[in-house]
Amino acid sequence: MASSSPNEEGLRLREHPEGVLVPVRAKPRAKRAGLLGTRAGALLVGVTAPPEGGKANRAILEALARALRVPQSSLEIVRGAAHREKTVLVRGLSPAEVLGRLKDH
Repeated sequence: MASSSPNEEGLRLREHPEGVLVPVRAKPRAKRAGLLGTRAGALLVGVTAPPEGGKANRAILEALARALRVPQSSLEIVRGAAHREKTVLVRGLSPAEVLGRLKDH
């Protein structure tokens, strides 16, 4: 795992042998679902699902898959599954590709 410097989006992306680690801050039971911007170096993702039984985690992965235009199977929560602060592994993309796709979203 390599650099962890902030970039123009305010995200602290980190390279990983399989892709990119993206810090995510979950906002369960949000009024509006989807990407809500960045906060403290993490991507803020709102989901209308409650944080019960993995529903919010599944909704977060669905929202990220749509925004990044990747199959949901290429995403994995590698840290923080039971917390608001999560780390998601995006397989097969570079940090530049992640940023570009988030900008297009």
